[in-house]
Amino acid sequence: MNRIQQIKAPDHTAYLAAKSYWDSIAKPLGSFGVLEEMIQKIAAIQGTAAVDITNRTAVIFCADHGIVAEGVTQCGSEVTAVCAKAIAEGTSNVNAVANTVHADVTAVDIGMKTDADTNKITQKKTACGTRNFTIEPAMTEEQMTSSIITGMDIVRELKASGTQIIVSGEMGIGNTTPASAIASVLLEMMPETVTGRGSGLTDEGLRRKISVIRRGIELHQPSADRPLHLLQTLGGLEIAGMTGMFLGGAVYHVPVIIDGVISAAAAAIAYQIRPVCAEYMLASHCSGEPAASGLLHMMRLKPVIDAGLRLGEGTGGLLLLPLLDGALALYRHAHTFEEENIEGYRELS
Repeated sequence: MNRIQQIKAPDHTAYLAAKSYWDSIAKPLGSFGVLEEMIQKIAAIQGTAAVDITNRTAVIFCADHGIVAEGVTQCGSEVTAVCAKAIAEGTSNVNAVANTVHADVTAVDIGMKTDADTNKITQKKTACGTRNFTIEPAMTEEQMTSSIITGMDIVRELKASGTQIIVSGEMGIGNTTPASAIASVLLEMMPETVTGRGSGLTDEGLRRKISVIRRGIELHQPSADRPLHLLQTLGGLEIAGMTGMFLGGAVYHVPVIIDGVISAAAAAIAYQIRPVCAEYMLASHCSGEPAASGLLHMMRLKPVIDAGLRLGEGTGGLLLLPLLDGALALYRHAHTFEEENIEGYRELS
């Protein structure tokens, strides 16, 4: 955890160099919008205007939640291990998308109740699921800390093996409940405002989910200025792992893409710990879950895609990659004002 103290702002000189190159391209200034800003941001993270995101990996943290016992989901925790196995063996939703955008996929068991029936999953289990946060804290401090460290270590290992950009993802039945609880506290909003139906709940199920979140908050009294306590009491092992990954992105200078509301909650915890972490994050899309827009806005991050996505597994995060590839094609290969002997555009006040 001492590594967090090493985090500093990315290279502003490289950011300005990338902006200067964008402005030299024969097009209206800033006309590629948020994608221009993202390329500049990656340049700052990588410390060079010669941005390269050829090698990309989606990391899918898998864990279970004790809160499922309160009836906040449509299916049981046993489904987590089934889906984790499919991800590890390359047959799940995220793998189908990853194959089209040339990304590797790594499935990590950071806290499933049941081991997946495969030897292709990365074993980093810190507990067999969280506890029921309406009764006790979701995790011990040691479990939370270990999960955060695991996330940071994975970034270090991926960078050492050549990964240049990471997509965050998760699999855990019931995990929209802790994500909504975290959002309620961080955004200082009532649970009913930030809580959605997750994978699908009846009106009665949604009311029960909101009640569960309210009870957890009343029991533990978390606050936005104590992000680790909030994560420990109401979070999840996969959320803690992704929190570590967002912190690790800032430590090791690797851009990390936020997927949906679960990874946005983890990113927001990392942001509360060290706000400069947001300069190492890219927001792919605004999830269809009601908490998503508020969490991204809190971190001053602009998502590129607004399509009501809420599949999870990192699928929405992966869809940002071809948009970045398109932006980089323009950035690297388009004609410039100088080449065409055209006077460049100027900033107008």
